[in-house]
Amino acid sequence: MLTKEQLQDFKKKLIKRNDKIILNLRELENDIINIRDKDIHDEGDDAAIFTETNLDNAIIEQLHRELGEIELAFDKIRNDLYGICEMCEEPIGIERLEVKNFARFCITCREINEKTK
Repeated sequence: MLTKEQLQDFKKKLIKRNDKIILNLRELENDIINIRDKDIHDEGDDAAIFTETNLDNAIIEQLHRELGEIELAFDKIRNDLYGICEMCEEPIGIERLEVKNFARFCITCREINEKTK
């Protein structure tokens, strides 16, 4: 079980990551707008812009997924469930939470979950 201090530390880390993602999303969305406004002079420019836009869109999608995971972690903090594995309901190791602050599963259950996908 996490101490109050550890829980507060993870909450701060989640808030910091959440804010960073929102900033990154704004920058990427501005980049896409700027790309759309560029004059396209040839097929090479068109292909480069298409590739860059697709990459930006993939990154944006991943960042939105991570925001969802962070919001779920905030819900778990509010409901005293943060750090508890969703499958086995055992505590998630602090080392795992340090690496992935919004982890939903302990290592064992994560491996089981990934194998069944």
